[in-house]
Amino acid sequence: MNPTDGPEPAEAAPHSAGDTTMKAWTWDRYGSPDVLRLRLTTVPRPGPGEVLVRVRAGSVNPYDWRHLRADPALVRLSAGLRRPRPGLVLGADLAGVVDSVGSGVTGFRPGDEVFGEVTLGAFAEAVAVPAATLAAKPAGISFAEAAALPMAGLTALQGLRDAGRLTAGQRVLITGAAGGVGTFAVQLAKVWGAEVTAVASPDAAGLLRSLGADEVIDRTREDFTDRGPRWDLLLDNVGDRPPARCRRALAPGGTLVMVGGISGHGGRLLGPATQVLRGMLAGRFVRRHRITAVRMRPGAEDLALLAGLADDKRVVPVIDRGYGFGELPEALRHLERRHARGKVVLTL
Repeated sequence: MNPTDGPEPAEAAPHSAGDTTMKAWTWDRYGSPDVLRLRLTTVPRPGPGEVLVRVRAGSVNPYDWRHLRADPALVRLSAGLRRPRPGLVLGADLAGVVDSVGSGVTGFRPGDEVFGEVTLGAFAEAVAVPAATLAAKPAGISFAEAAALPMAGLTALQGLRDAGRLTAGQRVLITGAAGGVGTFAVQLAKVWGAEVTAVASPDAAGLLRSLGADEVIDRTREDFTDRGPRWDLLLDNVGDRPPARCRRALAPGGTLVMVGGISGHGGRLLGPATQVLRGMLAGRFVRRHRITAVRMRPGAEDLALLAGLADDKRVVPVIDRGYGFGELPEALRHLERRHARGKVVLTL
């Protein structure tokens, strides 16, 4: 049974327009998934520029358990210093149906199927979302697939295109290639005409080749940095090697893009950002290579680009495992074990 604050609300069909209460996953102290509580709360009202979405699916990201655990401690600056602020709801990625729109919103109307991202609040039956971070859900994919797109898909897209300045014909190396960001990055790099090498566990090789990887390096048997200068672009989703070592794999003029990683490297204060900051600092003194990091920005234009690629089946959201809305703690535990292939999703 999932932890609740009092009797657990009955599992039922998602709330409909006109309901004033809803179920939402909150937490009143930092810790493991055991501290999550499924509570009844008030359905929010969309403010100016916002859209109220009745959530049909969400996906789980390292971002979520980092907020849940306040790991790194920097999370406390936005979520609450000693405890999470009252009323905070976990979750960023979502897909659902527009219930109502706030003033100034012209691009959506009730009944539209949408997907997108919020800072927090997606793991609820309804959430108010800025219209600028929503896009129309493609008709050809499910709500679960759409919910898998935003955070991981945008990170991969902007990491390759903006930070990495990827061009057709380049040789691209992607570490952590079997994860959420990695599976999108492999596909996007191929869409844009790159030669792709993926680094992952051996049991993910078949999946990655099916997504288009030209070569898969078994991370348990080989260190990709021993290959010597070879790749034009390295998208590092793991962060378990210092930038100086990663640069050994780059051809002259190559680019190292740091995503941050979930490897646990870095201090308690900044976590994976520690490695990123070190790399950015080192990059000021490096002339042979570029060192940069992803600054993911949610936005309707890039969401629509992902939606089009998904609708055309040029990019396929890889879903490792699906959970019911009431199983969020189990979904987070699965993700934290770091064995997921692609995305972990919740459906309502």
